[in-house]
Order: sequence, then structure tokens, then C-alpha cells
Amino acid sequence: MKRTYHGSCHCGAVRYKCLLDLDEGLRRCNCSFCRRTRMLKTFTKREDFKLLSGEGRLLTYRAADSSWPDGDVDHYFCGNCGVRSFSRGYHETFMGHFYCINAGTLDDVSEGDLSAAPVIYENGMVDDYENPPPHHAHL
Repeated sequence: MKRTYHGSCHCGAVRYKCLLDLDEGLRRCNCSFCRRTRMLKTFTKREDFKLLSGEGRLLTYRAADSSWPDGDVDHYFCGNCGVRSFSRGYHETFMGHFYCINAGTLDDVSEGDLSAAPVIYENGMVDDYENPPPHHAHL
């Protein structure tokens, strides 16, 4: 069931709220970016996300090779503490315009709710986001 969650970076300069359904799962990916950042992802439509504060603190990163086929993703992080709370992107066959939320930055979610959410493993290393990689225990 969808509900409104609030989140923030580590120092609290960047704050947001969004509508999420954690029963849809949290995603772990083995692509070079997610693997390095240990991202625990969940997604929401762009219209279900609102930045509450810290716009002036945000810095952005986009991979130079634009490796995600048929789409784009901008990764935002706090220029003060460095935490990446969310990314914003577009992919025609995925969700259209979306936000990718770092579930670790949700302020008002319990450890129990995070633990109860199913984990979906993505094989982003070979652009196969629908199937798990052969090895994923390290994710």
C-alpha cells in the first residue's frame, strides 16, 4: 500500500517527501554505480515526489557514457554531507519520469518495515533489470 514517507540526507540540509509502496520491493543492483554506492532503491513517479528543502545544497552527477539505454538519470547528493538521497530519471518503458529513492535515507520508516520489504536483485552489469545476477549475496 502506498504511503507518504519523508527523507533527508545525513546533515538534514536536503529534505524530501514521496509516495512509496515498499511492498513493491527494494532493489539491489550490480551495475558499477549501484554496487559502488551500495544503493537500496525504491521508485516513485515524478509527480509523487516533492523536495522540501536544500535545493541550493544539491549537486548532481550523470554518467558520461549515458550507459542506461533509452533513458537518462541524474544522481543528486548533498554538497555538505555527500549523501545521495535520490536520483531523478526518465525511461520510456520503465516508469516514464521517475525518482529513485535511496531507502536508507527515509526518516519515518521502521527497521521492521524495511526488513519486511521484498528485495529484488537486478543484473544492471549486463543491462538486465528484470532478472537477478547469478551472484548477488554481496549486494
